[in-house]
Amino acid sequence: MRLKGGTIQALPNSLCHGIRLGFLLLVTVSGNWATQDAEVGQDISSGRITGPYFLPGVPRDVVAAEGQTAYLHCRVAHIGDVARVSWIRQRDLHVISAGFVVFASDQRYRVIHPATSDNWTLQIKYAQQRDSGAYECQVNTEPKISMAFYLTVVESRASIQGPGYVKAGSTINLTCIINQVNVEGLVYWYRDQEILDYEGPVSILTQEAAEGTTSRLTIRNATPRDSGNYTCWPTSARPTSVLINVVLEGEQPAAMQTGVGSRTCSTTHLLWMPLLSLTLALLPGHR
Repeated sequence: MRLKGGTIQALPNSLCHGIRLGFLLLVTVSGNWATQDAEVGQDISSGRITGPYFLPGVPRDVVAAEGQTAYLHCRVAHIGDVARVSWIRQRDLHVISAGFVVFASDQRYRVIHPATSDNWTLQIKYAQQRDSGAYECQVNTEPKISMAFYLTVVESRASIQGPGYVKAGSTINLTCIINQVNVEGLVYWYRDQEILDYEGPVSILTQEAAEGTTSRLTIRNATPRDSGNYTCWPTSARPTSVLINVVLEGEQPAAMQTGVGSRTCSTTHLLWMPLLSLTLALLPGHR
């Protein structure tokens, strides 16, 4: 109804219908908001805690190097004595754990929950690229609440920087770069099948930096006996090798001699074969 000239008149039916629909829509949306707040266990308008809820400030996109230990940190407040935190692997909906109990047969999985802590951390030891994917931290409230995490496991590999040959009496300097920080374990150096130690003319220095781990091999006063295949082998990354030739003064590197000779022979062979075939075809008696 509406007021006109001191009298009350009824509103048109179409307008009344529109007002009722708008009111119902407002109530429905408000109800949905209230449900979402209840799912995270916190009444935002009043600050009143109604049950378990996830605490912010944890990384949800986690990157780990292959062979390292990956950690997914889920923080749940007001868990109480009834609710339970579970970890689920999304790709096959496999329940990894419920509370402290780990159902996965893979012994690389473990749940870490210090006493009186809000942290429920999923630990994956010796992470592999197949471990990449989405994981869900779930609390068995009614209705259930969950938070998604995404793990990316990158290939851990090493690369060597250094010359292919050095002159006798000079120093061999090789630098092995590993594309990960905080390398678990050690970095070993081999010449052919022989492991190199830190004694005598050999020096090995391994350092960590923001872009990765670097290991430097130095051999002073190199002799032809130091020639060979050098391998940088981290215990938690793929190894890499380089062939080093130690040459005497005035001597050409064997690898360069072999490379030039083989390429020249191959090119000459390709150029002369068609000419030889054409010549033979033109000679009398070869038709």
